[in-house]
Amino acid sequence: MDKIKIFKALGDETRYRLFLLLLHHEFNVNEMVQALNMGQSRISRHLKILTESGVLASRRNGSFVYYHAVINDDNTYLIQYLRQGVDNNPGLKKDLERAETIYAERKDRTARFFQEVAPDWDKLKQEILGPVDLNAIIAKEISSGQTAVDLGCGTGALTYILGSKAQKVIGIDSSPKMLEQARKRFVDNGHNVELRLGELEHVPLGDEQADTAVVSMALHTLSVPAVGIREAGRVLKKGGRLVLVDFDKHDRPDVRERFGGPWMGLATDEVRQWMEDAGFTLQRTQQIEVKNGLCINMFVADKNP
Repeated sequence: MDKIKIFKALGDETRYRLFLLLLHHEFNVNEMVQALNMGQSRISRHLKILTESGVLASRRNGSFVYYHAVINDDNTYLIQYLRQGVDNNPGLKKDLERAETIYAERKDRTARFFQEVAPDWDKLKQEILGPVDLNAIIAKEISSGQTAVDLGCGTGALTYILGSKAQKVIGIDSSPKMLEQARKRFVDNGHNVELRLGELEHVPLGDEQADTAVVSMALHTLSVPAVGIREAGRVLKKGGRLVLVDFDKHDRPDVRERFGGPWMGLATDEVRQWMEDAGFTLQRTQQIEVKNGLCINMFVADKNP
């Protein structure tokens, strides 16, 4: 019966267009209205049908609800089939082009934020963390290995610690200003550290190159956090370890404004599901209380063989 629901849901042209759009990015209703050039009530009606069929999921962030396609082992072949022929369909190509413009504008806002705060980033983090040594907590979960990758390395404070654990450490960040601050840290002692400019949605590293991957306080800055987890899985070797640390779900717009990104923290159940969908087995979680009533969650998972 579930399969019948799915086929009925995707059998409508508008819903097919919406689903293809949300395979690429996570959008709210207003953004989809712009991308598809349709009325809000029409979009909302079709989103309800797609969500009830199980091919879309949603989550609230502040006053907005964001939708994304559900991608897992059960529907991989269906998605591959649905994507066929998109390049030869002018209408679908226009949808995706408009969507990419909206997505690029959102990413540009985030990029500008991190360029501006780079010199004060460590101070900003300390204001929230207080006496909690988050990097030391993360380091306890890292065993010695050949290659560790710090995804969203920022100013390189954690990268520096990973350098004492792994033979080679690769720090990756999308902000040139952040990497500029990180390079100052490694002027005299970065013999086993390499810093690369790159996005967490498109990590500049080949498949199965790392033994360990860390994403610390960076996942909430992505428009589609699940993509960052899938990319971490791609670059990890089978059996490799992922340590993911980020704000728990909160209702503090001021914190989002100070720390950038579109999300006011990440719900524990959602992160667990994203990890499972990306081929990880969760080993343990830990919640860390910091200042101002906020919590940070740490997820430790291993990539399935």
